[in-house]
Amino acid sequence: MSDLYPLGLRVRGRLVVVVGGGPVATRRVRGLLDAGARVRVVSPGLSDELAGLVAGGGVEHLARAYAAGDLDGAWLVHSATGVPAVDTAVARDAETSRTFCVVAADAAAASAWVPAVTALAGEQVVVAVHAGRDPRRAMRLRDGIAAALEAGELPLRRVRTRPDDSRGPREGPQRSEDASWGEGGGTRTGRVALVGGGPGDPGLVTGRGRRLLASADVVVVDRLGPRSLLGTLADDVEVIDVGKTAGNHPVPQERINELLVEHALAGRDVVRLKGGDPYVFGRGGEELAVCRAAGIEVEVVPGVTSAVSVPAAAGIPVTHRGVAAGFSVLTAHEAVAHVPAGTDHTLVLLMGVTRLARTAEALVASGRPASTPVAVVEDGYGPRQRATFGTLADIAERAAAAEVRPPAVTVVGDVVRLAPGWDAHTTDDESVSKP
Repeated sequence: MSDLYPLGLRVRGRLVVVVGGGPVATRRVRGLLDAGARVRVVSPGLSDELAGLVAGGGVEHLARAYAAGDLDGAWLVHSATGVPAVDTAVARDAETSRTFCVVAADAAAASAWVPAVTALAGEQVVVAVHAGRDPRRAMRLRDGIAAALEAGELPLRRVRTRPDDSRGPREGPQRSEDASWGEGGGTRTGRVALVGGGPGDPGLVTGRGRRLLASADVVVVDRLGPRSLLGTLADDVEVIDVGKTAGNHPVPQERINELLVEHALAGRDVVRLKGGDPYVFGRGGEELAVCRAAGIEVEVVPGVTSAVSVPAAAGIPVTHRGVAAGFSVLTAHEAVAHVPAGTDHTLVLLMGVTRLARTAEALVASGRPASTPVAVVEDGYGPRQRATFGTLADIAERAAAAEVRPPAVTVVGDVVRLAPGWDAHTTDDESVSKP
């Protein structure tokens, strides 16, 4: 059984004595100052950084060897002299004065130990790891936990407590009547994060996006977002599905905007989980403007856009040296007459399956050769991913024969020839090639 009883100490405004002036003592002083402690250093010499802190008036310095009485009034003491006899004397005096003592070089002589610590920025989360007084093991464990927190693999949601509620904390997202329970006892307005979920593969969501999901009270999700991540949420996280399909918008954009504002004003942290990137035909700019107008803090987390990632999944780079030096992204056939007409400029079309024939005709009419290679990539990174190949002259017919269905991304230009399936298309006249 361990003799360790872990707890946190509030040292703000309280005297902590550090005996020693070298690198270890400097690290201890830095951490204590960050926690608001009054720090007294006892040491004949100081590191350059520690001398600077003393010169700046932030640290009291007794420029001599340790002596009895130096711990008077201290709540905590750190001994980091590297001299066993001195460390032993400090530990003995601390025991006599009932002051907890950390001994850097001899954990067995100490009555307190400093854990390996990681803090999660912006979340008021501090993780401290003790590992049987083995600091290297504790640091490895700390780094693993920090990585899991940053990746959103551990739950980060706040547990809000009513200040006068003796029954303890209540789990889960609080309703509007509980909004006044917020931090500091005042009304807390929630936050909104517009998270780009990438093309659908959960492995392509950024670490920041995963972390915000792990701390969300409400998730408003699109049809093309990485919906498998919803299974990692706690049961009491409210999930609102606003998915749209071609010609079917069950939740209009205006209502989506209202939902984000309503939940944030009720004190909940909201993640708007979108497919691709929030700003690439994702209407993220509109949602941002509405939330900001309501005084709500908004964070935008970029995502891997399907305009680039889905062609890549089929082996098509949107640019390639000697083949294409630029690309444009459009929806369906809109504005096709205003992009470069050469086959060396890649055109990526989103949400255009139902209008593919009209789009191909418009491209030819605006100057692109009818022989320009085209690929339609369905369900990029999904279970039914496949690519259908053709040219502007026949891609609509080939896609109809292959029964191409949304979601799909259409790529027009010479880069299509770089796809592994293109050779099969041209050699065997097969219209469908699975990656």
